[in-house]
Parts: sequence; C-alpha cells; structure tokens
Amino acid sequence: MASKPKEFSRYTITAALPYTNGPIHIGHLAGVYIPADIYARFLRLTGREVAFVCGSDEHGFAIPMKAKKEGVTPKELIDKYHGMIKRSFEDFGITFDNYSRTSAPVHHKTASDFFHRMYEQGDFVEETTAQLYDEKEQQFLADRFVTGTCPKCGFEEAYGDQCENCGSSLNATDLINPKSTLSGAKPTLKETKHWFLPLERYEDFLKNWILEDHKTDWKPNVYGQCKSWIDDGLKPRAVTRDLDWGIPVPVKGGEGKVLYVWFDAPIGYISSTKEWAEREGKDWRPYWQDKNTKLVHFIGKDNIVFHCIIFPSMLKAHGDYILPENVPANEFLNLEGQKLSTSKNWAVWLHEYLEDFPASQDVLRYTLTANAPETKDNDFTWADFQARNNNELVAIFGNFVNRVVVLSGKYFDGTVPSPAALNEEDRETLDSMRKFPHSITDSLERYRFREAGQELMNLARLGNKYLADQEPWKVIKSDPSRVGTIMHTALQIAAALAVLSEPFLPFSSEKLKKMLNFGRLKPGLNWDSISAMEVLLPENHKLGEPELLFRKIEDKEIEAQLEKLRATRDANESNNKNIMPQKETITYEDFSKMDMRVGTILEAEKMPKTKKLMVLKVDTGLDQRTIVSGIAEHFTPDEILGKKVTVLVNLAPRPLRGVESQGMILMAEDSEGKLTFLNPDQTEVPNGTTIS
Repeated sequence: MASKPKEFSRYTITAALPYTNGPIHIGHLAGVYIPADIYARFLRLTGREVAFVCGSDEHGFAIPMKAKKEGVTPKELIDKYHGMIKRSFEDFGITFDNYSRTSAPVHHKTASDFFHRMYEQGDFVEETTAQLYDEKEQQFLADRFVTGTCPKCGFEEAYGDQCENCGSSLNATDLINPKSTLSGAKPTLKETKHWFLPLERYEDFLKNWILEDHKTDWKPNVYGQCKSWIDDGLKPRAVTRDLDWGIPVPVKGGEGKVLYVWFDAPIGYISSTKEWAEREGKDWRPYWQDKNTKLVHFIGKDNIVFHCIIFPSMLKAHGDYILPENVPANEFLNLEGQKLSTSKNWAVWLHEYLEDFPASQDVLRYTLTANAPETKDNDFTWADFQARNNNELVAIFGNFVNRVVVLSGKYFDGTVPSPAALNEEDRETLDSMRKFPHSITDSLERYRFREAGQELMNLARLGNKYLADQEPWKVIKSDPSRVGTIMHTALQIAAALAVLSEPFLPFSSEKLKKMLNFGRLKPGLNWDSISAMEVLLPENHKLGEPELLFRKIEDKEIEAQLEKLRATRDANESNNKNIMPQKETITYEDFSKMDMRVGTILEAEKMPKTKKLMVLKVDTGLDQRTIVSGIAEHFTPDEILGKKVTVLVNLAPRPLRGVESQGMILMAEDSEGKLTFLNPDQTEVPNGTTIS
C-alpha cells in the first residue's frame, strides 16, 4: 500500500533566474514561469504559506560580452534587461513574492558567505589545470563559450559542459575540434588555478537521494538525466572562473577570479528569500532550513544537472539547508517547427506580443499551458494559438459565462434568482462541479499542468452542456420558476470557474469575479469553498455588469505574425549567405606541420544512429586506415567509392562512437553549407602523393 504523501507547513518555490542579456520570450514562459506561477497561486488559494522567489542572473562572461557588443557598460546592460524582464513578468501576472537580482549586495554577501563556509570546511579542492583560452579575445573560455564534437556520441554542436544530444557530462577540454563561440578561433590550453567541488564525494548521497528516494515521484526526463550523470561517474566541477565580472572569490589566492555563475546563481534563491523576508518582517530561515518546508525548483531541461546534482551537493556540503523535494523540469518549446533562437530573432518576445495582442495575457498563458512541453519538446504555432482562443476560450469558457450573466440580467434583473426544488439533473451537475477542485488539485500536485488546465475547461464544458440541455430560453415562456433554478445552478458553476481559473487565467478570473460581484460575498470564496459550501452565490445576490472575457482572433492578425516570422527567416537566410571571414593568422611553421596526402576511398558506410557521420576506409599510399567524416548528409556511400581525396594523415587519432578515426578528409563548404571534396584534378596522381 502506497504511503501517504508528507504534509508540509510551508512551501518555497523557485523559478530559474533569467539571464539579463536579453528580453523574455514564450519559451521561457512555457518552460518555467507559467507552471511555477500556476503552482504558487494554487497553493495560496488552498491556504498554504508560500514564498515564491526569483531574480535576474547578472553574472557570467556573457554579460560583459553583450555589453561590449551594445556599446554600454555591464551595469547599464543588466539594468536595462533587469527592468525589461521584471516588467514582462508583472505584465503576465507572474506573482513572485520577491524578484531580486544577483548584483544586489544581499546576494553578494550570501554567496560569498556560502563559499567561505564550504572553503573553511574543506569542501573544495584546489587545482592548477589547463583550460581553453581564446588568444584573440585574450580570455579564458567558460564552458558554454566552447563548442565542438562530443567524444561520446559524435554530435558536432556539443557545449563545453554538456552534450545536449546524448546528455553526457563533459569538460571543455574533452571536445573534439573545439572552437570559441566568441571569435570562432580554435582555443589553446593555458594553465590556471581554480577551486573545484569534488562531486564524487557526494555520489553515494545522490544515489540514495535521487535514485532511491525520488525514483517514482520525479518526472522521467529529470530522473533519467540525473541517473545518466551518476552512472557516468561524477567528476570535480570548477566553482571559480578567471573573470573580472561577478562575485570576487572571497579567500586568499582568489585575486582576479570570481565565483562561477553556476555556483552563485542558485544561491540567488536564498538571497532573494532573505530580501523578501527583511521587507516583510519575516524570518527567512524556516523557508530554507526547516524540514517541514517543501522546496520545489521550476526549471528548463538544460538546468537539470545544476539543480539536481550540483546545487544539492552544495546544500548538503554546507549542512544547514533542506533539499528540493521536486524539480519538475520541462522540455523545450519550438516555434513553427524551428528551435527558438534569440540570436536569430526566431522567437515571440513578450513585450512585442502585448503590443499586437493587448490585454490578452491569458490567451498566451492558456495556450502555453495547453501545449506545455512537459514530457517532450513541443511546438508553438500561431494557428494553434488562434484555435485555442477561438474554439476553447471564446466558444466554451467565454460562451458559458456570457450566457449565464446575460440571461440572469435579462430574466432576473442581474440578481441570483431563488431556486425551487432541484431535480436530478441539477443535483448531478452540482455534484460534478464540487469534484473539480479535487481533480485539478490532483493534477497540480503531480505537476501535470496541461491536464489541470483541461480539467478547468471541462468545468466550463459542464456548464455549457447543462444550459444546452435545460434550454432556459425556451422554458422561460412556460415555467419561469424552473428557469430560476436553472440560472441559480448555472451561476454556481460560474462562481466555481471564477475561483478555479485564477491560477491559469488570472486576468480573466478577476474580470469574472467583478461580473459576479465577489466583493459583496461574506465570507469570500476560496478553493475549498467549492466542495464545502452548499451555495456559492446566494439568492438575491446582486451581480455586476457583464463584459466579454475573450474576443475572437481574426485570420489577418495571425497572418501578420506569420509574415513577421517569414521576414525573420528571410533575413537569417540572407545573413547565412555571407562568406565566412578569414580565420586567425598562422605561421609557415604551423602550416608545415600538416602532412596532407592524396588518398582513395575504398569503403564507405553510414555510422548507425547518427545523421552526419560516415565511416571510410582510405588508401593513403602509406597504409589503409579508418577515417570518420561528417559528410553523411551530403553524400551516399555509393557515390564516393573510388573517390580521390585529400587526407590530413598526421592528425592525432580520436575515438568517435567507438570507432577510432585516424585522419581527416579535407572538404570545402560553400555559402549554403554544401560540402565538396578537395581532390586532385588528375586521377592518375598516385595515393600517398604529398600536397604542399
């Protein structure tokens, strides 16, 4: 028999700190902030004590780089985007109890004290290691500023800390053919001293805490990624960086170094709670140090490792803090079949959305909830947005509310009529209505927000069906008393909708409460009232003025959004046709080290489970060797057999998906990304002939 879930006296809810190098788009909203806000609003409506915190992530190398690009100081940049992001959250009804920023003094002190405590306890190891360095930019490269080929799966766009294709944990120095995303140059190795968190010390703790204690209650995507990391063997992770922007390392020897952004950022949840507690005259400690508090992190899937492996290890090492009970991470949201990209402007920005669809925050909230990427990557399309609005919000929810309020005004002068004896249909409808708080609660407590949103719409469907079956517009001619009972019953459903819709549709809920004149209700209604109270709106209660909750969205409005995306796509394609700029200058000595020979492809086959890789056997004149080449999307094996090619034969062997590649085929790439061979003109040139 399953054990009863633990009851908690308070809840600390965190939402991933958005990075202040740009505005917020729908992917952020769908992945993190809407589900977190729905959950927080629901808990408050059920009488729970809640601290819902977030803040701007304002450190890391991307900030000064973006500031340099925009011609402003880092402080000017973070102030600009912090303000823009905070306004977007307010505009869309995200009810943070506190929205802070990691540049705040309270955060600098909290993060510094946290590091110093762990340092004094001996929780770090100090190492001098060779790290990737961009000579052109004169800068050590943070993990996310290095890309290359994953040594485990062959994915050619892996980051320096993780491969998003296979989920493997990486170090930047593991990448094959690494390149700096700052300059495009191949980085060099340069020694530097840093402090590391030895994650291997926490392997047993993490195995028990995640793989055993949370095997059944964490989402499969979260559990699976954590298991993969742990099974792969945990390795030390650097907690400091060579930068001049961030929180200075607060110990001797830390001069010129700052706390790694992924060490300091999650501590921002704690410092934001401190800021809120001081303002409200509360004690922050119970929200982070009392075992009767439930800590829940809302994040996107790219942050799973940091919130489920690294931050819990930090909390465990520190010793004073509770651990997260759940980390309901979502997958990614795409836009019209393509991955959202801020650099390519392939996004729907929240501040621009409100310019085109003013006072329609709930439409986007509803659409993103109904199509939330809870278990897999999902696609936002403007056609679906229009359909969700017109066919569900307008035709179901709005239609029911409008009919109830208008008919009550027409037949009963805008007051709740007195009911006569209820018949079986009335009782069954009201009994069904009273079950919805439980069913929606069950979905929300399992972090199934799509399911919960559809349950809410089912309540509106119940109301529409009831009116359609009872037909008060016909019965009014023969039995006005019966119509009074029908409208009394329908108004109870409308009142339930006003309460239960608040987490999902807060702006529409407020309008509906005004229409139903909730301000005159004594006592007021909350989540539990719907199941516990016999009558929500008493007879003779005066209603407010009717208004439309939602408006129909026209085809021309959707076409305007699609045209905007087409213009973005065309601009991106035009930019892609530009010729790649010259790479950094090399010396003759660098070039002379390369041993390039003529070879012939003897065998070719596509590597299983990859899109780009092909395994070749090449006669180099020196030997016959295996070479793995990323040409499978451009050529079939049959069309390259016997092909003369140019081979870099003295490239150090590297394993790719279990196959050792013993060289490189040299190719040319045109402006459209098409590959062609660099092969000799004369087929009689013997294999092994050197090219110089």
